[in-house]
Amino acid sequence: MAYEIPPETVQFIDREAEQARIFRAVAEWSGGSRPLCVALRGLGGTGKTELAFRLARTLRERYPDQVLYVDLDDLRRDGVVEVADALGDLLRSLGVGRDWMGQTFKARCKQYWTQTDGKRLIVVIDNARYGSEVVPLLPASGAGLAIVTSHGPLYDLEDGAAVDVVLDPLDDRYAMELLRRAVDDARLVAEPDAAASLLRLCSGLPAALHVAARWLRKHRRRSLSHLLADLTTELHGKGLPMVERVWDAAYRGLGPGAARLYRLLAVVPGPSFTPAVAAAALGCDRDGADAALEELEAAGLLDDRDVLNTKDDRKRLPELLRAHAARRAREDGGDEERAEARQRIVRWYVRQAQRADAVVAGGRMTFATLFPAVDGVPDVPFRNAADDAGRTGSAAGWLHVERHALYACVRLAYAHGLDAEAWALCEPLWTHHLDHPGSAETIEVFRTGVAAAQRAGHLPALVRMRCQLARALWESGRMEEAAREVEQALSAAPSLGESGKERKLRASVVEFRGMLHSAQGDWAAAAPDFEMSCRMHREIANAYGVMLLTYRLGEALAALGDLERAATVLEQAHAEAAGLERERMTARTGFALGGVLHRLGRSAEARRLYTAALTSARRRGSDHDEARILDALAALAEETGNPAEARRHREAAHAIRTRNSAV
Repeated sequence: MAYEIPPETVQFIDREAEQARIFRAVAEWSGGSRPLCVALRGLGGTGKTELAFRLARTLRERYPDQVLYVDLDDLRRDGVVEVADALGDLLRSLGVGRDWMGQTFKARCKQYWTQTDGKRLIVVIDNARYGSEVVPLLPASGAGLAIVTSHGPLYDLEDGAAVDVVLDPLDDRYAMELLRRAVDDARLVAEPDAAASLLRLCSGLPAALHVAARWLRKHRRRSLSHLLADLTTELHGKGLPMVERVWDAAYRGLGPGAARLYRLLAVVPGPSFTPAVAAAALGCDRDGADAALEELEAAGLLDDRDVLNTKDDRKRLPELLRAHAARRAREDGGDEERAEARQRIVRWYVRQAQRADAVVAGGRMTFATLFPAVDGVPDVPFRNAADDAGRTGSAAGWLHVERHALYACVRLAYAHGLDAEAWALCEPLWTHHLDHPGSAETIEVFRTGVAAAQRAGHLPALVRMRCQLARALWESGRMEEAAREVEQALSAAPSLGESGKERKLRASVVEFRGMLHSAQGDWAAAAPDFEMSCRMHREIANAYGVMLLTYRLGEALAALGDLERAATVLEQAHAEAAGLERERMTARTGFALGGVLHRLGRSAEARRLYTAALTSARRRGSDHDEARILDALAALAEETGNPAEARRHREAAHAIRTRNSAV
C-alpha cells in the first residue's frame, strides 16, 4: 500500500474551523461513484499543503487502501502540466509497472479508473492552477477523497468541489502562537514593538514565520530590532525559500495585462486598494482593471478579504508579496513604467480627494485647482452632500477609509518631486483631520506639505500648510513647535497678494494665532485676535469667515465667563452656519451654544442642540465629535436626574475611545 505523506510537523496552529468543516463533509458524503473533492486555496505560504497532509494523516483509517500525492508544479513546464505524466506517477504508486503503463493519455486514464475503482483512498493533488488539470486525476471511487490545493479558485473544475475552503493568512494571535511554538525566545516578550513589526513582515504566512523562527534560533545574541532589520532586507531582497518559486511560477503564468498590474502594485500606496486604483495604475478603464484583477486572484497573488468591511471590492497585497512584485518590477518592468504609474496613481488620488473634499466641506478656502481626470480612468461616484450619510460609499467615508493611502501618497509625491501634488493633497486631508484629530501621522504629512509648498515656491500654500501643521502640533501638546509655525506664517502673510483669497488667508493666519492662544488657555489674548480676524473677513464680504470667527469669539467669551454675551454671539454664528448650509459648522456652533445654555440653566434648549450635533457627528463619521457630545449629554442627564441615561451616554463615549485606542 502506498503512503506518500511526510511525517507530521511539530508546529501547526489554527485551522480548526476549516478541519471541522471538512471532517463533517467526509462523514456526510454519499456521492455515488464520484469521490469527495476538497479544494484548499489561498496565497502561497498560507499552509495549504501542510493542511492537506494533516487531513490525510487524520483520515487515514477511513481511507485505508492508499494515500497518494502528486505535485503538479513539479511537472509544470512553461506553465503547462502534461497530465499524462501526473497519471503515470500515480499509476506507478498504485503498482503499475513501466512495461504495463499505457502510452497515451486516454490509455492511462482508463488504467487509473480501473486501479482506483471502489477503493477507499486519498489523493492529494498539490499546486493545481486549472480544474482541467485536476479532473483526470480524481479517483473513480465514491469511497475516495481528493484533496486539491491551489492559489486561486478553480472555476473550471467540472461540477466544482464539494468543499471549497479558503485559507486566509493567520491573524496576529495565531501567528505569534506559531512563532512561539517554533522558537522559545524571550526577545518576543522583551521587545513587543519589534515583535509586532516581525508579525507584520511575515504577513500571517506560516512559511514566513518558520523562516523568522530559524533566524531567531540562529542569531541568539542580536536584539530583535537589529535582527528584524536584517530579516526584512533578506526577505525583501530574496523572498521566501520555496514560496518564491511558487510565486514566480504564478507570475509567469499571467497574461501581459495582469503581469503588468502585479508589477505596478508594488508602487501603490497604502495597505489596500480598490479596482479603481488598479485602473489608475494601469491607465485603463474599470473593465480592463477587473480583468487583470480576476487573473491575479485566480493565480493566488492577491488577498481579497474585506478586512476593513468597506464592501468596495478592496484588495490587499501582503508585504512579502509586495516585495515579490517589486523584484519582478525591477527585473521585468522598468523605471519609466513605474514612474508613469506612480504619477497616474498620485494624481488620481489627489483628484478624488479634492472631489470628496468639495462634497464634505463645500467651498472652503483651498489653493490647488481641481486636478484633471486621468485618461480613461473612472472617478469615484460620490453622493451629494445631502445624502452623504454613513462611512461607506460617502465622500467623508472615502476620505477616512483611504486616509493611509492618502498619507502615503503625500510622502510618495514629495519623494519623487511631485511637489504640487504633495501639498494639494494636504488640503482635503485637512478636512479629514478636522473630524479625526490626534493622528501622529497627520503631523508628519502636514510637515511634508510645508516642505513641498516651500520647494514649489507657492507662498499661499506654504502659509496655509504652516497653519495646518501648527494646529496638528498644538492638538498634540507640542505648543512651542506650533508657535514657531504660526510665527513663520505671520511673518510671510504681509507678502501675500491682494486677491480675495489671499486676503482671506491673511485673516485666517490671525485666527490661527488666536486659536493657539486659546489652546494655551490664554482666552484673553485669543478674543482680540478673533475679533480682528472677523473684521478682516467682513471687509472682503467673506460670509463663511465671518460666521467662523463669530463662533470662535463666542467660545472665547464663554471661556472668559461672559455667558450672556457668549450665548448671543453663538446664536448668531449658529444661524449663519445653518443659512450657509455648512453641516459641520452648524453642528459645532450648536454644540458650543448648547454648552453655554447648559451653564445658564436652559437645559431643554441645550439637550436639543446637543442631540442635533450628535446626529450630525454620526452622519459625518466624526468619532471625536461624537464622543465629546456624548460626554456633554451624560453630564446634562446626570444634572437633570437621569442617571441611567447618563450611564448609557458615558458607555457609548468610552466604547468610541476604546475603538480608537484613546482610553
